[in-house]
Amino acid sequence: MNPVDQYLASRLEERRLAGNLRKLKTERAEVDFFSNDYLGLVTSGKLAGVLQKSLAGKNTAPGSTGSRLLSGNSLAAEELENRIAVFQQAEAALLFNSGYDANVGLLACIASRNTTILSDQLCHASLIDGIRLSQCSRKYKFRHNDLNELEGQLKKYREYGPVIVVVESVYSMDGDLAPLQEMADLCTGSGAQLIVDEAHATGVFGVKGEGLVVTLGLQDKVFARIHTFGKALGCHGAAVAGSALLKDYLVNFARTFIYTTALPAHALLAIDSAYRYLDSNSFSNKPLHELIAYFRNTINESGMIGWNDSISTIQALIVGENNRCKQLAGQLQDARFQVNAILHPTVPAGMERLRVCLHTFNTKDEINRLFHILT
Repeated sequence: MNPVDQYLASRLEERRLAGNLRKLKTERAEVDFFSNDYLGLVTSGKLAGVLQKSLAGKNTAPGSTGSRLLSGNSLAAEELENRIAVFQQAEAALLFNSGYDANVGLLACIASRNTTILSDQLCHASLIDGIRLSQCSRKYKFRHNDLNELEGQLKKYREYGPVIVVVESVYSMDGDLAPLQEMADLCTGSGAQLIVDEAHATGVFGVKGEGLVVTLGLQDKVFARIHTFGKALGCHGAAVAGSALLKDYLVNFARTFIYTTALPAHALLAIDSAYRYLDSNSFSNKPLHELIAYFRNTINESGMIGWNDSISTIQALIVGENNRCKQLAGQLQDARFQVNAILHPTVPAGMERLRVCLHTFNTKDEINRLFHILT
């Protein structure tokens, strides 16, 4: 075995011995408590129905032929960006091929060497990677949702130059919400710029699913928002919403935008169809929040401890050990419930958990059966 293969094999063996070796699966259990299809747009076929109507007589080419700056731009892409900007109450929006691309592209190019980036310690891997790739010389994390530590860091580092604060509105592993109002006030008071990843809030929070920033009326206090379409919107891609100046800057400096083939026409139509649905009279996320409330009431009635405090679609039961967590997930999967075990190193050691995702198509009976097995 050559030295490179030896290294690969040794790393995989380390994962296997730790009980957290990842493998791809195609089989899925009957009851979905694990996907990001929060509004059921994929499962119900609702988005497919809207998309079918949109496809009639439209360009359905499988590719866009090049990057947006070369041959891949289109009137459809620019009109979609305008629709997203209006919907998100932003001056402008720029499409990216995925939420990962948006986060990495934005954060890698937005800072100079004199900039300080402060990020929540539980930020998503894509945000972490974007910060790592940035040119800024000062990159620090603050304790999760800790306003006192954030305030202290803002006071400490603002004298060195520009400061950017990076958070998520809804955290993907814990399901809890960032105190955005207080964070926005702290950033405004110190002259810092706030960036908010709205991946798990888009479609879920807000009368029309605009996300938490618009729900709280903070759109003018947030420098940039990342809206991901691969979760509640049931399609693929993402957009950065912010100022027209920011959009022009990203077109010129965001490498994940510049050096990649643009989204094809059918992907643009899918995103457009999702936003049209959110903006229609038939949209409502109220049933989803009613189901979340029922889940939280069931936790209280069961007397189970270890559940994170969450009013989002993401509910986490902290188990605290890889093998025990996998065992519990296996018991649920044997009962035809698809619930995933989230293991170290995805989460810190000791914080391994069962992650339950709620959807509009889940039922109270399914929740009752889930708790019957767990208790």
